[in-house]
Amino acid sequence: MALEAKNITEKSKWHEITEGNQIWEPATSKHFNTGEWAKDQPVFIEEKCTQCLLCTPVCPDSAIPVKDMKRLDFDYDHCKGCGICVKACPFSAITMEGVK
Repeated sequence: MALEAKNITEKSKWHEITEGNQIWEPATSKHFNTGEWAKDQPVFIEEKCTQCLLCTPVCPDSAIPVKDMKRLDFDYDHCKGCGICVKACPFSAITMEGVK
């Protein structure tokens, strides 16, 4: 059972706290910024984009937002830099660069 953060230091013993890199309860990355893991990040070249949206469904992190059937720039808080979107784009509208 997960413990609330305020209770961990007050009532828990070391062996009752969840070990690192283990997930004990379901969650969503919308509440956890996984983008800080990225070594590389995609760059959206809007003038090359035809809005085919082929990149959107292949993104495993849902880091390519779409509004009114038009893709927007990347959600870098959740993009892990896998590069799948680069491979999916037939118009070279996405490139990969090192994280700045």
